[in-house]
Amino acid sequence: MEKNRNYFIAIALSVVIVLAWQFLYMNPRMEAQQRALEAQQALQGEAAQPVTPESPGATVSGNLPGGNQAQATQNREQAVAASPRVAIDTPALSGSINLLGARFDDLKLREYNETVDEESPIITLFSPANTADGYFTELGFVQSDNSGSVPGPSTQWTLASGEKLTVETPVVLTFTNEKGVVFTRTISVDEHYMLSVADKVENPTAEAISLAPYGRVTRYNKPATPSVYVIHEGFIGVLGETGLMEESYDDVEEEAIANAKATGGWLGITDKYWAATLIPPQSLPYESRFSHFKDGQPRYQADFRSDALTIEPNQSAEVTNLVFAGAKEVPLVDQYEEQYSIPRFELLIDWGWFYFITKPMFHLMDFFFRYFGNFGVAILMTTIVVKAIFFPLASKQYASMANMKRVQPKMEELKAKHGDDRMAMQQAMMQLYKEEKINPIAGCWPILLQIPVFFALYKVIYVTIEMRHAPFFGWIQDLSAPDPTSLFNLFGLLPYDVPGFLLIGVWPLIMGVTMWLQMRMNPTPPDPTQAMIFNWMPLIFTFMLATFPAGLVIYWAWNNTLSIMQQALIMKRHGAKIELFDNIKGMFRRKPAPNK
Repeated sequence: MEKNRNYFIAIALSVVIVLAWQFLYMNPRMEAQQRALEAQQALQGEAAQPVTPESPGATVSGNLPGGNQAQATQNREQAVAASPRVAIDTPALSGSINLLGARFDDLKLREYNETVDEESPIITLFSPANTADGYFTELGFVQSDNSGSVPGPSTQWTLASGEKLTVETPVVLTFTNEKGVVFTRTISVDEHYMLSVADKVENPTAEAISLAPYGRVTRYNKPATPSVYVIHEGFIGVLGETGLMEESYDDVEEEAIANAKATGGWLGITDKYWAATLIPPQSLPYESRFSHFKDGQPRYQADFRSDALTIEPNQSAEVTNLVFAGAKEVPLVDQYEEQYSIPRFELLIDWGWFYFITKPMFHLMDFFFRYFGNFGVAILMTTIVVKAIFFPLASKQYASMANMKRVQPKMEELKAKHGDDRMAMQQAMMQLYKEEKINPIAGCWPILLQIPVFFALYKVIYVTIEMRHAPFFGWIQDLSAPDPTSLFNLFGLLPYDVPGFLLIGVWPLIMGVTMWLQMRMNPTPPDPTQAMIFNWMPLIFTFMLATFPAGLVIYWAWNNTLSIMQQALIMKRHGAKIELFDNIKGMFRRKPAPNK
């Protein structure tokens, strides 16, 4: 049954390899290189180059009014300077509001840099429509036959009050159409990433008017770094009773997705760490769509159109939309969900299939981080807690292994007694297990149950922005990126760079050694195939995990170390011999020559 135990272990580890390889087909190191390249381009600037101007986007029910027909260039600074603006100045945001269309199209995140270097440029989220990297959010109205012109992409708003948008000072914009209908827009922002847009419409005419609020998030390009299966990037929303909707850029390129009419919810576009979402009035029914347009400037767009508001003569109406534009910080997203009663806003962060494990694990790590001030230490402490939770199962596993070793002589007697009679041998072994109260598969469950924990931890490290650029100690300055050192240039002592597949850093080596020691705690399987897997597994994992985030490799190495200590303690309590040192000596002992 020792063979069966190792066979199950081999299956579990093989599943880990296959899934991890699928999830990580792209080397995470490419992401760090891409960020560095983007930072360099931002510093150097890009040459101006004509781009097709943006043409009007379409909602689920007709075209949005107007369009931006300005000459487009790739120079962001020129594009920002080309139109009148109101500055945005908060602790978290810098940029401006374009008074042409009242668009949020110039937004940077002050608290985040493009690379680990704190002197690198801060993250740019939104860029104007007349740039090659256009990305913006716009709110307006769809006009009816009797409403006259209404605010849209080409509306020139007038600044009524507020020199700049700050946490303390909202700005007020106004527009009056040819019929005398007055639109007053009040824009406010909190100290983080939530913008509030309150529109008041006053109808001084002698007849009722009807207006339908709309909103759209539009971007021209996909993220520069290709996404991986482990995280969703693209269109996202929680739409009323429909619930969570996630659509990739590729799927929307093939066919626009019109969502069912909903009341309540939110929608937008998400990246790995950043997002731009619209939160319509929660009491107004709306239609929404995820689409890709190829007319004029190709673009991706998440938009909604609420049911029309009817405003009687000499009456007014108000409607408030929220815009989230910024970093997907876990406590902040949770706070917004509660503060504004936004349904399932927490799903803006891709917690994955093991949500019920992943999010609690993040909160546990965040607790330790707030206590120790280091996410690497938080990973070590979280590992101890996980080991403590699984201790009863591990105890049964190692107790089962100890009992199996204890009855090994009896098993050898049964083999000698029954010879090649497999049926009789199997029945005799089952009877032996029953008499000795041994569960032969008890050793498999802890391994299988820890696979979801492993992937949950991977999600926490890879997905949450709190882990981005989080340092450990020494050379690990970003726990979400691979160990930057390499054995093949003597960890930086030799003056040359090595190919990505040879970046076998210090922590992957430590992980490989601890895995090798853990496997030496048990006898090598007698089956040659199992023995080969047993011997090569640490080396395979060393190479494979070298491309994983350093935080995950540190977790695995520390987990292996704790497992060795745990197994030694439990087996000693059950009177089983610890075979680590004998097995290591046996590897270097000269084998006897085979008999001729």
